This record gives sequence, C-alpha cells and structure tokens, in this order.
Amino acid sequence: MLLCRRSTIFAPFIAKPSPNLFSFFTKTTHFLSLFKNIPIRCNHNYFLGKPIKDSNFFGAHDLFVNKKAKFCNLAISGTSRRNEKAVGGNVMSLREKRKARREAPEGVLRFKLRACAKCGDVVEGLRLYDEARENGVELNQHHYNVLLYLCSQNGGENVNDLGKQGYEIFQQMIIDKVPPNEATFTIAARLASAMEDPEMAFDLVKQMMSFGILPKLRSYGAPLLGFCKKGMADKAYEVDAHMIEYGVVAEEPELSALPKVSVDVNNADKVYELLHRLRTSVRQVTESTVAIIEDWFTSKHAAKTGKENWDMRKVKEVVARGGGGWHGQGWLGCGQWRVVRTQMDKEGVCGSCGERLACIDIDPRETENFAISLSKLALGKEVKADFTRFQDWLQQHGPFDAVADGANLSLIKQQTFSFSQLNAVVHRLHGMSPSKKLPLVILHKSRVTGGSARNPCNKKMLERWKNSGALYVTPAGSNDDWYWLYAAVCCKCLLVTNDEMRDHLFQLRGTSFFPRWKERHQVRLSVSRSGIALQMPPPYSIVIQESENGSWHVPTTTNDDLESPRQWLCATRPIKT
Repeated sequence: MLLCRRSTIFAPFIAKPSPNLFSFFTKTTHFLSLFKNIPIRCNHNYFLGKPIKDSNFFGAHDLFVNKKAKFCNLAISGTSRRNEKAVGGNVMSLREKRKARREAPEGVLRFKLRACAKCGDVVEGLRLYDEARENGVELNQHHYNVLLYLCSQNGGENVNDLGKQGYEIFQQMIIDKVPPNEATFTIAARLASAMEDPEMAFDLVKQMMSFGILPKLRSYGAPLLGFCKKGMADKAYEVDAHMIEYGVVAEEPELSALPKVSVDVNNADKVYELLHRLRTSVRQVTESTVAIIEDWFTSKHAAKTGKENWDMRKVKEVVARGGGGWHGQGWLGCGQWRVVRTQMDKEGVCGSCGERLACIDIDPRETENFAISLSKLALGKEVKADFTRFQDWLQQHGPFDAVADGANLSLIKQQTFSFSQLNAVVHRLHGMSPSKKLPLVILHKSRVTGGSARNPCNKKMLERWKNSGALYVTPAGSNDDWYWLYAAVCCKCLLVTNDEMRDHLFQLRGTSFFPRWKERHQVRLSVSRSGIALQMPPPYSIVIQESENGSWHVPTTTNDDLESPRQWLCATRPIKT
C-alpha cells in the first residue's frame, strides 16, 4: 500500500503504525486544522450516478459526495455548466462534457470502484487504489468512501488486515485534505468496531460534530453494539445518552442490545427503563428481543428485585392519567416470575393469567397535530392546488364513518380490478355505519375512466357514489395514498385497507403516533370462497403493557397473514394481599 507523504506532521505516525491508527486524528488538533483553509467547490452533481446498494448501510444517496463539501478533480469542473469551455476555447456540448467526465481518470476509477462494491471485490478495489496512487490520480470523497466501505464489508479471518488497510486509506484521505462526510465517519467507526475498538468508534462519532456533521442512527451502531458485545454497560449507556442528547431515536436493534447488557450486569433499573422505551417506540418486538426480555424475567436477580408494598391508589391514578397500559412506578411485587408464551382472545384476555389488556387512549390533540403534519407532507409531495381542492371538498362533504382505499380493496386476491368486490365492501361498511352514511371511496382517475369502469353496471355504481358525495377521484399524476390517509385522520374514522403503509411510516418517522393511530383505526379485508370479512381493530392495544399489579405482557411482531395468531410473553408473579 502506497502512502503519499505530503505533510511532515504525519512522518512519525506513518513510520510507527499502532493498533489505534485513528487516535492521531481524533485526539489531536492536527486533524481539524488541516481543513481550515481548504477551498470547497460544488461540483454541480458531476459525479452523480447510481448509488451502491447495500440495505445494511447505505441509503439511496449516502455514498455520494456531500453536496456542501465536495471536490471535483476534473479540469472542467471550475466553471458552470452553462459556460464550460474546453481548453481550446470551443464550447463543449452536454454530451461532450459527460463523455469527458466519464473518460477522465477519476471517472474511470469511480466506475470500476462502483463495480467492485456491487460484487464485494475488495482485492480488486485495493489494487485499483494502489494503481491510482501510482499514476497520480487525484481521489475525491466518493472514491475514498467506496474504498472504506469495501474494507468494512469483508469480515472473516482477515478482518484485522482489512481494518488496518482501511485505516491507512482513511489516513491518506486526511493527508490529501479531502473532507470526510457522515458516511466516511460511519464506515470508519465500523472499521474500528470490527477490530474490537468501540472506544475509537465512539470517538469518531463525537468528532463528527467538529465538522458540522450531525450523526445518524447508523453512526452510533458500531460503538453501541461494540460496547454491548464486550459487556461494557456503562460505556454503552454513555453512547445511548449521546444519542438522546443529539435527538437520535434508537430503534429495536439498539434498544434490544442495551437490555441484554443490562441483564448481564444485573442492572434492574436500566432494564425497567428500557422496557418502557421499547413500549413507547417499538411497541411490538421480534423474537430475538422477546428472548432477551424472557432471560431477564427468569433470572435470579429479577426474582429479588421489586417493591413488596406500594400505594395501589397512586398506581391506579398514574395509569388513568397515562391513558392506560402502564404506570412507570418501578418493579412491583417480589419473588419468582412465572413466564409463559401465550395468546390473547378476541377481547384481549390473556390465555395464561386471565388479565384483560387495556385499550390505550389517544389524545385528541395528538390527532389534530398529526393531521396538520400529514397535510404538510402531502402538500410537499402532491400538486398543491390538487390537494388543497381535496381538503376543501372533504370539509364540505365530511365527516365520514369510514374511508375505503378503493384500489387496494379491489385487487385483494383478484387478478384484475374488481368493482364487485369493492361494492361488497362499501355495502358492508354502509350497514355498519352509525350514521348510515356511505363510506368515502378514494380512487385514482385511471381507475374510473378505463378498463372495467366502462362496464355499464360499474359506471352506474360509480355515478351513484359520486352523486351521494361518497366518491373522490384523485387527479392524474397523484398518489391516492395521501388522500385516503389524510381523509381518515381528519374524519377520525375507520380506514379500510390492507396496505401496511410502511412507506408512510418511513415518511412519518420520529413520531410514535402513527402506529398507535393505525392500530385503533385500520380495518383489514380478508377474502375467501365464502365471501369477504372485515377484520376490525382489536378492543385492546397491541403494545407492551405493564399492569397495575406489576405483571407484564409483551407482544411479538407478526407477518401480514391475518389468520396467524400473535404470540405474547406473559410475566406475572404472586400478589401479596
């Protein structure tokens, strides 16, 4: 591996490499001072292309150069697109510019590295790196990120060698005065963690703030999971506190690792706190997380932990004030826990202990705030005039008792769009409606102007719904999902669809309201030979629940099969009277 010694401050460091190669950069002022006077140019997306896909790390654009701090290494990059000229003074066409960028050494290297990343060929990637340095090709942020990524994705017996080579590449990036971005730091942190140095991984995350880069959830994964793996609970809690300080919300992988290390060190208070965080942000947990929770309840330390006496009246008041399903007053009771895998009946009664689960209330103010945020999102995604027109129409014709996602309901277990199936759902909802009002049917324009919509019977049915103010047709180019979701939230009514709205969950991350709202309002449709059946929202909340007597019920996640019974973990112990 060739290293360019462009700065004498690195000479002692290069001559005597140490296991903690990053310590030089993260624990001295040299690392930051290198970038004080670097001219930063915007490259006008000259290096745009398809990103390297990796669901475990990169998002849709994370591998690309940070738009606010990129270098362009091509001679033509110093001018604007409109006024770029070749050396000879002739104006280059757009095609010529693209060809020049593509065929430049930097462009060729980019293309080849991207191919290496797609197939995970780290050997070829490192060979290309050595060749580029020998030939004097100037590497940019994107090149370095791909190389670091390749080193971080290859484990096994040679993980330490690859980690050291990744360190050297990162070192060369600093020597070349190429500013790192969030992806750079995150990959570097993963390299440190792979070499079992979570302390250095955490130092790298903290250094991000010095560059004006906000850490993401993925940035914290390497140090947090690294400390948990080593059983360093206090350091793991420190990383967790840092996440909270910078507004980064932990998800199930992080929130399950923390209880595990807390169980290992018998930290009962921390396990209790983390169970409540799982309750509020995750709600239903995977099998691996259930196993960790089960380990706690079956441990000897759990049997010794808890209050023998408590104020039952105070606990009940706190439960009522919080909407039900939890009290947060600490472990209640003492003695051995009885831990059972079980199911709930249709009314939410536990098949093991017989306790009935709570239906947790939703604050009306939360619904109103959610409708406002949903409106802002929709107006940003849809043509503003079109969605505003729909809001006015809904104000005039609403409220409704139910909103039907017409396209979704018409295609469930159907090869083609079935108006007869949609009509059967509308008829069933009409009969169930307290106000005897037709449900609002949302359909895209293409569904009502072509295909089976031309059938005379279907045309008559659509006309009847329209005249009753129960049909809204979304315009061409729109996403009807925003329309039916907004209508259901605004009307505080049932939403009939089998769409799990995972895309919307992504858009609405950072709020725990949407999963709670879905649970209380979504109606699903099942279709069989005997006809249709509506799966109404359960009369209880499918979320981790803590009862007034100190028992716990933990639901597991399920697939989309409506017939599969959900498994629950029931943890109880005798109540002293």
